[in-house]
This record gives sequence, C-alpha cells and structure tokens, in this order.
Amino acid sequence: MEMTVQLTIDCSDPQRMVAFWAEALGYVPEPPPGGHATWRAYWASVGVPEDELPPGAGDVPESIVDPTGRGPRVWFQQVPEPKATKNRWHFDLKVGGGRDVPRDVRAQRVKDTVARLVGAGATVLRTKDEPETGFYATALQDPEGNEFDVV
Repeated sequence: MEMTVQLTIDCSDPQRMVAFWAEALGYVPEPPPGGHATWRAYWASVGVPEDELPPGAGDVPESIVDPTGRGPRVWFQQVPEPKATKNRWHFDLKVGGGRDVPRDVRAQRVKDTVARLVGAGATVLRTKDEPETGFYATALQDPEGNEFDVV
C-alpha cells in the first residue's frame, strides 16, 4: 500500500502562512489540480458545496509543496480559534550542515537564514550559542506564533 504524508497546520491566515513557509522551506504554493484556475474552481468541480467554503477560501493556494517532490505537502487550514499554547512539536530547519562543518561556518549559515526569515515575518525568541559543545541554534516564531528552530 502506498502512503503519502500531508502536514496540516491550523492557522488564521492561510495566505500569510503559505508565503512565509514557502520561503522558509524552499517550497512553492501548490497550483490547483487539473488545469483549474483556482482551488475554489477545483472544489466546485468535485462537488464541494459553496456553503462549506469560507469567503476567500480557495481563491489563492492554501498549501505548499516541495518542488523536488521529496517533502510532504503542507496545508494551512483556516480555523476560527487562535493559537493558545506552546507547540507540542516543531520544525527544525537544519541549515548548518552538521558537525563535520566548522562551527563558525554553521553559525553563519544559521544567522543568514534567521535574517532571511525575520525579513519574511519571523520573530526571534532566543539564540543558543555554546562554543564549548559546538552548538549554535536560534528559536523563532512564524507569523502566527508557532515555534521552530534554525540549526
């Protein structure tokens, strides 16, 4: 049996999350299937009732995909309630290259990625800099407050 994995993230603003996480992960907004102009048009073609789609839903992509086809699809599901507590899981964006890469090079890669993501809407929470163990990472929040790390 073949299986694929989709990661679904509850949020209040799918458009903003698509833009941010596409930038963060190197993904692209998922185009509507079958040559449809929008996701709303696709959903209508498969019989999803109009009253089940919130205003604006499907007019722009609400999911992102790995352009190489290796990573999972990520769907940003609009929900009415705000994020209330700390994540029970999070992304680790491993950009440093691992322990075989000199620490100063790894740290610079992390800093460069953090700067790019802050420019895209992330907020830095803290940096963990441990020269004695060779560890360097930064914890951030996406535009809706979901925590993730750049290592």
